[in-house]
Amino acid sequence: MSPAQANPIMSLVPIIAIFLIFYFLIIRPQQKQQREHQQMLDALNKGDRVLTNGGLYGTIVGFRGSDVELKIAENVKVLVARTAITRLANDTTSTAPAVAAS
Repeated sequence: MSPAQANPIMSLVPIIAIFLIFYFLIIRPQQKQQREHQQMLDALNKGDRVLTNGGLYGTIVGFRGSDVELKIAENVKVLVARTAITRLANDTTSTAPAVAAS
């Protein structure tokens, strides 16, 4: 083997390194976030205040299979897919709009 010929395995090292970088910086955190979101959806209970993908705040009043019945106003209930729920909004301080001091 002459010095001009490189080991074929050494040519794979940069590709493997790039894959590892993508895995630890992009894929793994996304999987962790998806797992936490699924755990939050599984732990939903009646009375929880939630925020949907559409920007509606509502209180869970019931479950119908894979759907959730939300009360968004007095005498107004909507049926949304469980997967449309973005996050819990029980903490009223996190949902209040920030007011800039002038």
